[in-house]
Amino acid sequence: MPRISVYSRPGCHLCDQLVDMLLPLVRDLAVVDVCDVDSRSDWRERFGDRVPVVEVDGQFVCQYTLDAAALKQALTADASAMKAS
Repeated sequence: MPRISVYSRPGCHLCDQLVDMLLPLVRDLAVVDVCDVDSRSDWRERFGDRVPVVEVDGQFVCQYTLDAAALKQALTADASAMKAS
């Protein structure tokens, strides 16, 4: 099952909105991890104020707002790669 990482920050309204939109779209299709960028120095350095950021299995998908089409494409590509393995 694909793993979606949402790099976010507590109190970020854009982060909250993105997660609220994301969860119903991927229910039963992927595992979602919401990662607080302030909990690790490497994430804080990597993302700074650039949150939310969505990655599927480590590959960038979108930032600031949810790009449902890009997310669908990333999940489809991930599923195809897993079948080929």
